[in-house]
Amino acid sequence: MQIGSSNDAAAVKEQYKTSAGLDTRISFHDKYSTNKLGYGNWIFSNFDFRKGMKVLEIGCGTGSLWIGHDDIIAELDSLVLTDLLQGMLETAEANLGKSSNVKYQLADIQDLPFEDGSFDIIIANSMLYHVPDLGKGLSEVRRVLKGDGRFYCATLGENNFMEEIAKWFKLGWESFTPNYNFTMQNGKSKLQSAFSDIEARLYDDSLHITDIDDLVTYLSSLSSLKMLNEVPLEKIREIIKYHAIDGVVDLPKEYGMFIAS
Repeated sequence: MQIGSSNDAAAVKEQYKTSAGLDTRISFHDKYSTNKLGYGNWIFSNFDFRKGMKVLEIGCGTGSLWIGHDDIIAELDSLVLTDLLQGMLETAEANLGKSSNVKYQLADIQDLPFEDGSFDIIIANSMLYHVPDLGKGLSEVRRVLKGDGRFYCATLGENNFMEEIAKWFKLGWESFTPNYNFTMQNGKSKLQSAFSDIEARLYDDSLHITDIDDLVTYLSSLSSLKMLNEVPLEKIREIIKYHAIDGVVDLPKEYGMFIAS
């Protein structure tokens, strides 16, 4: 498998089949990101929720976006949380609990099981680059979104740390193909197939990693880096230490969001 080949359905399901790996990655970014607002908090701050709205999240994962926002959820007419994997939905429900206006449902963005114009807001964070037929997925989002609704989609940029990691471990292009299927650089052009009004917002952040073992654990959680499983842990640590300065590893991050209507 190539690094970054994360629009491969089997690879995506392997990486996200349980919440453990996702939890590891979220915790890592929470701990070592230099912007202490937190990416999830920043994402949530961009939403324009209003009382009585119908909201859909595609690829909800563990439901982490909504933790601590019970007051917002209570004001909504309905919140539908969807994912490709039942295990993720079960974790999301365990995290958020049962509520009369919250529904957990299996769904694929390429074939959404909802009527036309069903939602005021649709959210799809850090997942559009996984979609095999993105054009079809975006068409489906447009179909189930109300005419005056908004689509929020957070994603990464092309100036991120995985490219740096690949250089460290001398992973050539035969094993490293960055996933540029939907980025801050090309996302607007992709969205234009279904939306006419598109705004980009950037989140300023980087990684300041003070525990090398945490970086080793993080890299091990990525199914697209399985080839590193063949490298002894001590060798991985040695390579990372070589690139550390006074025991600290600084890496770039580039993330942001598009708002489309």
